[in-house]
Amino acid sequence: MREIYRILDANFNRAREALRVAEDAGRFALNDPAICAMAKNMRSELQEIYEQLPVRELIASRDTAGDIGTELTSRNEPLRTDLCAVTTAALKRLSEALRTIEEYCKIVAPTLTERIERMRYNGYTLEGRMVSRIHVGDRFRQVRLYVLITPSLCKGSVREIARLAIAGGADAIQLRAKDLPDAQVLAMAAELRELCDETGRILVINDRADIAAIVGADGVHLGQQDLPIAEVRRLLRPGAIVGRSSHSIEQSRAAVTEGADYVSVGPIFPTATKDRPVVGPEFLRQAAGEIKLPLVAIGGITAANAHDLIQLGASCVAVSSAICSAADPQAAAAGIKKAVGGIP
Repeated sequence: MREIYRILDANFNRAREALRVAEDAGRFALNDPAICAMAKNMRSELQEIYEQLPVRELIASRDTAGDIGTELTSRNEPLRTDLCAVTTAALKRLSEALRTIEEYCKIVAPTLTERIERMRYNGYTLEGRMVSRIHVGDRFRQVRLYVLITPSLCKGSVREIARLAIAGGADAIQLRAKDLPDAQVLAMAAELRELCDETGRILVINDRADIAAIVGADGVHLGQQDLPIAEVRRLLRPGAIVGRSSHSIEQSRAAVTEGADYVSVGPIFPTATKDRPVVGPEFLRQAAGEIKLPLVAIGGITAANAHDLIQLGASCVAVSSAICSAADPQAAAAGIKKAVGGIP
């Protein structure tokens, strides 16, 4: 039995270490309370399971000096290129360790195996969330409906309008609250972060990199008069995206040079939310011919014209009043999502 205890002891250690790597990444790098909580809760549960085993025998079976595995390593083991590589490797070790614990507990503690199996599935969920948060840029390329939640236009609470927009097919949410007190904007951002966590949607904050950093938003959208992109990135977690508004082809080119992750072009049509001249669909066509980043068409967009903008080269459409002020925001979002070729 000693060899079984030795296997279990080694794999409990592996699993604990992997969860600590994930928890630290969620806490210090991603500023993601949900990832921290998931990892911390899994560590606590793992300890509870461990304490139901013959702990003294497990520790007594340990033989670090005689372990031939301490001298073995793969060629790629010392190589980690970025945060995603570190956390992915740790969470792969977690799932492997839990599988080993599950199998060998069938010998010494079969009543625990179902609980360990659930933990293993929770580990897969944790890995998916971690990778998703790090690779927001790749996810943004799949966005088709980008809803700008503007509190002054909302007929209900910000959270409720965002919830209805997501139910109707919104892929990304931006909080656009320019003239409200900081504390109120922060509270709204925190609510939307929670909602986007629950629904798996991208959350972007307009202008306010400080608030985006506090709530762990997925990105920031900047206007032409806002901070340089490089300076904003210093405030954000790894993997967060930064978009830049453009109203001319020169501004679009500058956004690319500056390092934007996406460029919004507009206003395409007349809109009450943009106090500047309309640039028209031709500007979008010109930008699509030059700019390889995702292009977000914005300004006066409805279900009636959204499809044409995708045909002209927009990656997605950004909509505010057509959804926030709608009598039925969910139906309005579903109509635009259908127009751009997406499934609500």
